[in-house]
Amino acid sequence: MFPIHDRKGQVTGFGGRSLDNSNPKYINTSSTPVFDKRTTLYGLHMSSTSIIKESRAIVVEGYMDTIAAHQFGYSNVVASMGTALTEEQVAQLKPMASSFVLALDPDAAGQEATLRSLESAWHQIGTARSAAMNSSVGVLHVKDPLSLFIASLPEGKDPDTLIRLDDLEWNRLISDASPLLEYLIPVLTSRFDLNSGHGKARAIEIIAPLIASTEP
Repeated sequence: MFPIHDRKGQVTGFGGRSLDNSNPKYINTSSTPVFDKRTTLYGLHMSSTSIIKESRAIVVEGYMDTIAAHQFGYSNVVASMGTALTEEQVAQLKPMASSFVLALDPDAAGQEATLRSLESAWHQIGTARSAAMNSSVGVLHVKDPLSLFIASLPEGKDPDTLIRLDDLEWNRLISDASPLLEYLIPVLTSRFDLNSGHGKARAIEIIAPLIASTEP
């Protein structure tokens, strides 16, 4: 059983993991007036000071990923409660840091969760940029503009496993995390046949709005 705390350190719910890998592997407390998985970041009460100090938050998927990171001294790590990062979770992190690194599981489900997380995070970042562009100072003069990076983990190694086996490699992967578009463009274009005109057109349809929405 994993107690789940709010940012003040008060227990609001629990997460349970099956010991024999039966399904479902994880079960969380149902939504209550004080617990909502979409608005909760696991470990935030232990991470907020480091996140603010470093102005960087590292987001993983699970409880054990977060626990392993903190055990090895990476105290700016939080978990998105086993799901894609939500807009509500990003909104909590946004006032605390200017840089975010997503380090989700490398399997197909993890990659899909990464893409869904990017949609939520990009919406929040885009909102901030739009507000800046409509203000008198402009987006290029906003203090600490938000940056989003993706850490590509080795196949078959989630953050928990990687940190325990080789925490220096984990540190390197986080440091070398790819900027948003450098990650997204190859991932998204791999879904199309770029040898065909139709495939190229579809890829451009997907990528052009992302490039257009970035800062000048």
